[in-house]
Amino acid sequence: MATCLVVANSLFSSPRPFKPIAKKHHLQPIFPKPRKPINSTSFKPHFFHSKSFRIRFLSKASLGETDSSSEELPPLVGEDSAAFDLGTQSIVSWIYFTVVLGIVLFILDVAWIDNSTGYGKAFIDAVSTLSDSHEIVMLVLILIFATVHSGLASIRDTGEKLLGKRPYRVLFAGVSLPLAVSTIVYFINHRYDGVQLWQLQNAVGVHQLVWLSNFISFFFLYPSTFNLLEVAAVDKPEMHLWETGIMRITRHPQMVGQVIWCLAHTLWIGNSVAVAASIGLIGHHLFGAWNGDRRLAVLHGEAFEVVKKRTSIIPFAAILDGRQKLPKDYYKEFIRLPYLSITALTLGAYFLHPVMQAASFRLHW
Repeated sequence: MATCLVVANSLFSSPRPFKPIAKKHHLQPIFPKPRKPINSTSFKPHFFHSKSFRIRFLSKASLGETDSSSEELPPLVGEDSAAFDLGTQSIVSWIYFTVVLGIVLFILDVAWIDNSTGYGKAFIDAVSTLSDSHEIVMLVLILIFATVHSGLASIRDTGEKLLGKRPYRVLFAGVSLPLAVSTIVYFINHRYDGVQLWQLQNAVGVHQLVWLSNFISFFFLYPSTFNLLEVAAVDKPEMHLWETGIMRITRHPQMVGQVIWCLAHTLWIGNSVAVAASIGLIGHHLFGAWNGDRRLAVLHGEAFEVVKKRTSIIPFAAILDGRQKLPKDYYKEFIRLPYLSITALTLGAYFLHPVMQAASFRLHW
């Protein structure tokens, strides 16, 4: 599924423009944290004036754009996604990240996964008492996760004001992660317990289609997923307005990736449990797409409206109708360490499927 490598943590027409109640924001530049240029050229700000306010833009769209065609592209107001420069990384920060990750996984195992000490099995047993139908239990688990996950995301601004950005991220992850693990494990353990609707696993080309679809789906991970130091609250978490890379194809890549993942797994498994899981997950991510636009409109105001006009929810729609202009060397926005890491991890997850299935089965959830 999309919240991790099997989750692991965005199809239709764009939602109605959101009109924030808060005071109107003037269009401001959205710059990433200062970093050393990755090659000979980098993003350079330039300025121009309008009647009511000064707009600050980024003049380049990706790495190494020096050709004349790039000068014709509209200037960016958002951030360059998936940019990663080893030269700017702090070893201390990554040591903190490793320590935090180890502590989180240890607590998750003791408090939730281990059946002798954790509450994960008790939670699954409690939900399972609601119905003898695996389909209904699957939908309820997704509904619980979606309500908590999207609910905490919706009140993020208020929560961060009360607790601070880092403590709220810890709360958000600490509640969402166990529920995500429970939902994934239940799906793995009961994926073949439903009513068989079709059987295409032996059909010519189906395995290759499903494999390729799953592989592609992980390239639609939301760019903020790559900010591991922010995810772990080592760096202060921010809500970014991304505009390059996968965002040029679709404004809600996590939703799109989840839809691809669901369709591929439903085609392969072909039963009622897979259909129920797909309905729940796609519904959650459709709501997340609407909610994400709403929150970005409140936070970034006019800058988000600019990005919204030249992007689309349906993949490639803005490109095909001319609202999105791709740089000539657009491919360079993907030749970056985060996408290389996703490639390696996705291949690893595929080959480790038997290990994941065995580990889930041992939990007896």
